[in-house]
Amino acid sequence: MKQLPEALQQHLDAGATTLAWCWRLTRGDGTRQGFTDHDRDIAFDDTSFAAATGFTASEVTDRVGLNVDNLDVSGALSSATLNDDELAAGRYDNAGVEIFRVNWADPSQRVLMRKGTLGEVKRSGLGFTAEVRGLAQALQQPKGRLYQFTCDADLGDTRCGVDLAAGGLGGSGVVVSLLGSRRFAAGGLDGFAPGWFTRGRLQWTSGGNQGRGVEIKSHGADNLGSIVEIWQAMAAPVHPGDAFSLTAGCNKLFSTCAAKFGNALRFRGFPHIPGNDFIASYPNSGDPGLDGGSLIKGQA
Repeated sequence: MKQLPEALQQHLDAGATTLAWCWRLTRGDGTRQGFTDHDRDIAFDDTSFAAATGFTASEVTDRVGLNVDNLDVSGALSSATLNDDELAAGRYDNAGVEIFRVNWADPSQRVLMRKGTLGEVKRSGLGFTAEVRGLAQALQQPKGRLYQFTCDADLGDTRCGVDLAAGGLGGSGVVVSLLGSRRFAAGGLDGFAPGWFTRGRLQWTSGGNQGRGVEIKSHGADNLGSIVEIWQAMAAPVHPGDAFSLTAGCNKLFSTCAAKFGNALRFRGFPHIPGNDFIASYPNSGDPGLDGGSLIKGQA
């Protein structure tokens, strides 16, 4: 049950109310943006909540227990507030969301109704619908480590320890020709063996996507030279002449960690864990030389 400020409770008890919804988004880079369904801007907590025509939310409900409470927020895309390019670039992924019920005639009378994170965003023309996920969403995320054959660290993080700035691991290039929305021929990568940047990361240093990054699906070579394919199309069109930098990729295998990065001592997987063939093996007493007649055949 919400505990309302005394002044807001008195306003509600009066019968005639002047209420509005206010939403505040806090992106991962610290940028704050405020929106309201009122026809005039509202300001409080050092945030200006811009009047957004058609910016509406579905019903806010609370349930007992730890089930995730979700609601949808719909609105219009505009260059002054939310724009399509920034949504596509992932700048709003997992952004913090606060939803307030406010007396627009006296914004000091307000209550925080819901707090969570921004989930799936669907775009259609100039409109969008965003899912707001409750705080219980974090309780459904896997925590801790998994016993698995491959490494569970991210290349270059503190657990991995590889210095991606070291010479020979990264490179830079330029788009020579486009082979699709996610694939292009690149110049400047002749010094690297095909596959060196597969599963690595590409950062655009010029062009319409400057400053944006994307994971590399594959790096190879053919008669056109070096070929790079990224996992998803960029928000802005890629053009010949766009420059980029790349970091080496890792397939998470122990052999790659040792041979490519010389980092075997900090490998964060379990390369000697028994595999599926060991689990599916069976006792067999037909082999000669067995004492007791039970030997597990096959191992990882």
